[in-house]
Amino acid sequence: MIRSAGDNHPRPDHRRDTPWWSLDGVWELLPDKGFTVDTLPTGQGCPILVPYAWETAASGVQQHWLERAWYRRTIDAPDLSEGDRLVLHFGAVHHAAQVFVDGALVSTHVGGQTPFEVDITDTVGTAGRITLVVRVDAPIDKGELPHGKQRSVPADPYDVCSFTPCSGIWQSVWLEQRPATYLRTVGLIPLPDLTGFRVRAVVDGPAGGDVRAHARILGSGEATECDLSGLGLLSIEGPRLWSPRDPHLYEVEVELRRSGVLIDRLVCVGGLRTVSTSGAHLLLNGERVYLRGVLDQGYWPESGWTAPSEQALLADLQAARNAGFTMVRKHLKLEDPRWLHHADRIGMLVWEEPASTSRFSAASVAAFESQIPAMVERDLNHPSIIIWGLYNEEWGLDWDVANDPAKQQALRDAYDLTKSLDDTRPVIDNSGWSHVRTDLTDWHVYSPDHRVWTGELEDLASGGQRGFVVDLGRGGLVRKYVNADASSFHGTPSLNSEYGTGSTSAERAWTMRWQTQEMRRSNELNGYVYTELYDIEHETVGVLTDHRAAKDTLGLVPADCHSDTVIIVDLAPFAPGCDLITDAAGELMLTLRLSHHGQTAIAAEVRGGWTKPLSSTLPAQADQTAAMTAKPFVLSEPIRWSDRLPDGLEHARLHLWILGPTGDQLARTVLDVCRGSSAAVAGRADDSLSI
Repeated sequence: MIRSAGDNHPRPDHRRDTPWWSLDGVWELLPDKGFTVDTLPTGQGCPILVPYAWETAASGVQQHWLERAWYRRTIDAPDLSEGDRLVLHFGAVHHAAQVFVDGALVSTHVGGQTPFEVDITDTVGTAGRITLVVRVDAPIDKGELPHGKQRSVPADPYDVCSFTPCSGIWQSVWLEQRPATYLRTVGLIPLPDLTGFRVRAVVDGPAGGDVRAHARILGSGEATECDLSGLGLLSIEGPRLWSPRDPHLYEVEVELRRSGVLIDRLVCVGGLRTVSTSGAHLLLNGERVYLRGVLDQGYWPESGWTAPSEQALLADLQAARNAGFTMVRKHLKLEDPRWLHHADRIGMLVWEEPASTSRFSAASVAAFESQIPAMVERDLNHPSIIIWGLYNEEWGLDWDVANDPAKQQALRDAYDLTKSLDDTRPVIDNSGWSHVRTDLTDWHVYSPDHRVWTGELEDLASGGQRGFVVDLGRGGLVRKYVNADASSFHGTPSLNSEYGTGSTSAERAWTMRWQTQEMRRSNELNGYVYTELYDIEHETVGVLTDHRAAKDTLGLVPADCHSDTVIIVDLAPFAPGCDLITDAAGELMLTLRLSHHGQTAIAAEVRGGWTKPLSSTLPAQADQTAAMTAKPFVLSEPIRWSDRLPDGLEHARLHLWILGPTGDQLARTVLDVCRGSSAAVAGRADDSLSI
């Protein structure tokens, strides 16, 4: 069926106005038995639903540890306009693909997450039918291949957090009619002063005659002509900037003309915004920004790497927003472009990173780097992407960067390559530890002991410590430095980009509340990334279940932890369900502070009231109030709050909240209070873990 360019197009950010045909749907799958394209049998395959990996239930196959298979589908050949070409697009195929048209090999592609295309015009016969065959190799041993969290055999060093592989065609396939000379890509790079775009048009195909590209903003009169190098400046009168508060997008129409005659037209989407650093701070459009991030690995329980629908892509972004997060770190995966388009539309910030390898060699380094140009070319225009991440925790570098110059050079090369392709975003060379060349410094600190975790965070955020202890599994405790050479990183933009512990959903919700609060104390940190948004297979550490359902959280509301304004309680909490133990009279004295990341200072009235244990509902009215003030990104001065456990209650929840001028809630936290000595309530606190 012919679809218009705006009808669920696989690239809504990069649309041509020529006809296109979706090839998602039922194909035939034949597990390889030594076949060639000429000896593929008929009647022996099974149906597979594309674009779902053959390991998934959604594919209808659910075949595990299959290393090689053939896809086949026969379609009607579309009628083309004279001189136009027929192009076959693949969003992503893991891992290596050979494409045949009517028995002829027309393309070979290696790389399980990167898109590719092939012009099949000259291979299509005159019979009116086209037989497409795709041979896919998906090695079981993925060590030298970019594969991210897909399980490998032999097992990766990080196998404990790896999942079912996703092999074969796992992103959309479509046919496109386009002219012989065409716009391959159009880059929209915001000008530093945000008065418009630098337009970078890349033209491919026969270039005879006077070929020029013209760009204009749809819906306005602004226009430019790109020179022969493909560059043009597109100025915008009264520019409207893109930000999470106002995610305004511009549609830019680029027309390719030969001697004045239109030969191609492409509509691209972009936003005007800058991402920069100033000293220890990260800036968005010249203003300080704090990243409240969550890890998202892009897995669904029945469909693996492929979302069950486009709506599911948007739903995950909305789920992150509903939990209070302002950024998603899409972990070790180049996600479907439609997900990025929705992030652009709703104003969700994105940290993007390609798949990791798991074994160091010249081949693995080359394979990893090969993803970077494709990543930047495909996703350059998305304003939501504010960080390019590269390696993660030295995966693919054998956890030994500090002692190996070759691995250090691999990090430098990957960083330099990324910056040469896009110098408008910060790049993180090796998230978590052992940085060599990076624009942002980040670390991953986990500890089940709140006091230990708080101490490590304070030492790192203040620059007092330059490293921390990491558990590499199987009893392998090692000290890792944030910078590989153990140099100081104090004064550079930094963030805690993985955290979260606990063995139950209730314990994790409690830990998230207290650990997030501790990070908000720092005036220098630029944010955090909580691990993670939802469960995946055996990894049950998500805010949500694998089916994106809510969990038991002791009545704690995740969004309360991740709001612009947070109430901080100076307290070393006792245990989930029992944060504070009073004396027999139930008296308590608290110190409260505010962390505020709004645009302007606030003068607020904090209110307090009691409910039954573990209630998430605010009291009908406040028992007392106190005045507080806070400036943006500066921890407020403390106030003292005295209170008393209500008579007759041994266990209750104190709610502290702030309402804005119009009655909207600006901040809220809770304190679970138990009466008595530590010995008397220890059993009750332990029991609360299983509530």
